[in-house]
Amino acid sequence: MQQPMITDKERKRYIRQIPMIGEAGQERLKSARVLVAGAGGLGTVISLYLAAAGVGCLRIVDCDAVEPSNLNRQILHWSGDIGRPKTASIEEKLAALNPLIRIETVSGRITEESIEKMVRSCDLIVDAMDNFPTRYLLNRTAVAKGIPFIHGAVRGFFGQATTVIPGKTPCLRCIFPGGISPQEVPIVGATCGVIGSIEATEAIKLLAGLGEPLSGRLFLWDGLALSADSVTVERDPSCPVCGIRKGG
Repeated sequence: MQQPMITDKERKRYIRQIPMIGEAGQERLKSARVLVAGAGGLGTVISLYLAAAGVGCLRIVDCDAVEPSNLNRQILHWSGDIGRPKTASIEEKLAALNPLIRIETVSGRITEESIEKMVRSCDLIVDAMDNFPTRYLLNRTAVAKGIPFIHGAVRGFFGQATTVIPGKTPCLRCIFPGGISPQEVPIVGATCGVIGSIEATEAIKLLAGLGEPLSGRLFLWDGLALSADSVTVERDPSCPVCGIRKGG
């Protein structure tokens, strides 16, 4: 399928990034459809930067309404949005930021029954969730369908990120094999900014075909010490999702 050519209007809008990613890279961003799973602390940051970069279609999924406790970190939800569906709030802000892209919102939970339709025709899945059961479902779906999956998570001043390339890299279950129960965690808004920006950067690199992804590595952020590191992670041959015994 031929990639859509960028217009003069788009060329002017993205002139500060085209020298780095090239017009071909910008065209790849324009032709991409990305699923952003969550419109909270991570999802608002990820969506903001992907929209600004010119990703052609963002499909954003969330089931919640804006609450006062969201406002310390969810940067596209404002005081006047309290009570509104997060999908409506985020769609309004992103459409105002970049009217040249398409925003698709899905107000609902990510479940075994709903995820098939949510990921349909998507080139990339970006994790902006706050619980591991849903992350495991996203991971399993990404591996089954061969869709790259970018994971990110935050807690307080700490965060992590990695990129899963199905069939080539460890999946999320390889890295975190044990079940992790959902729980409410303390979050500093700036941590969402760091990890969300990393996830957005990974997405832009993957879509534009640039650089080295965070595959086979887990990025670790410590905001208290203001330090970052990455550790090597390996594929588990017995992983129930992507292991060799599963034929992955």
